[in-house]
Amino acid sequence: MPLRSTEHGWGVLVRAFHWLIAVLIVAQGVIGLSMVQMGLTPAKVRVFALHKSIGITILALVLLRIAWRLTETRPADPPAMPRWQRRAAHALHLALYVLILAIPLSGWWFNSTANAPLVWFGWFDIPGLTGGYDPAWKPRALLLHQTLFWTLVALLVGHVGAALWHHFRERDDVLRRMTIGPRKQNGEAR
Repeated sequence: MPLRSTEHGWGVLVRAFHWLIAVLIVAQGVIGLSMVQMGLTPAKVRVFALHKSIGITILALVLLRIAWRLTETRPADPPAMPRWQRRAAHALHLALYVLILAIPLSGWWFNSTANAPLVWFGWFDIPGLTGGYDPAWKPRALLLHQTLFWTLVALLVGHVGAALWHHFRERDDVLRRMTIGPRKQNGEAR
């Protein structure tokens, strides 16, 4: 598998970014939904710290992924894909990128308005985005963070559903290009 993407499929690095970010987002969802149910204990503080560190990691990875994608060839859409599907897929991907950037930023903003420490995996402090505790903006930042998360969940359901529909109904290489690679035809990737 080539490191860089081709007109037939995504390269190894794009796939690695995609799946690593996907796994971290699922972990974040599980951690985020479970931590709010915890009582105020030292364990909860550790879980919150983990959630914040993973969020900053996702932010850094998506920025690296965007930078890499700007230097890459984009695989061609399947020839039989209708124009409306191409447009919908591009709009959905753009929305996913925006949300995957906005959610960690909104969490960082919420953390800043709560004047809570942000230490990336215990290694170094990350400065706040605000001047400290802000009781007026704190609930707004939390609401934004939660709303963006649930919007991401809805779009991910559509993203995964569309990939599965292409794989099982259309029997094209849309999903294969991001997993094991496009089918080979006469020794060449199709």
